Amino acid sequence: MTMTTNHPLTSERLPKIHLDKTLVGRLEALAASVMRRAPDVGERLIDEIARAKLVAPASMRDDVVTIGSEVTYRDLGMARLHTVSVVYPEDADIEKGRISVLTPVGVALLGLSQGAVISWTTRDDETRQLQVLAVTPPKASD
Repeated sequence: MTMTTNHPLTSERLPKIHLDKTLVGRLEALAASVMRRAPDVGERLIDEIARAKLVAPASMRDDVVTIGSEVTYRDLGMARLHTVSVVYPEDADIEKGRISVLTPVGVALLGLSQGAVISWTTRDDETRQLQVLAVTPPKASD
């Protein structure tokens, strides 16, 4: 068995992403904390933070996925629609549609805006594509 790191994203053009600069410290700490048990997710989160345009919270557009956003996306391979909220790990509850930012799809969605398409790798090492169809910003209390 040969160990190879699969980086399907390197050969395609990645969509622009924007992150609230006040979240970066916590996101980097989360990425570091997950490195031992899920290095692919931790590395992907670090890569996404590194390539993101960091913006002040007041400058974040409403159509950009951030912590607390509700996102409707299409899994292009299966033509299925999903509506989820991207949350911190302690707030995740799949039954309520709240997915952790430390999941492969949570990392993929973070920072994307409506219309963006990105590839992501499932926990089963399957590469899929998703397209963001709609983003509802976090409620003011989040």
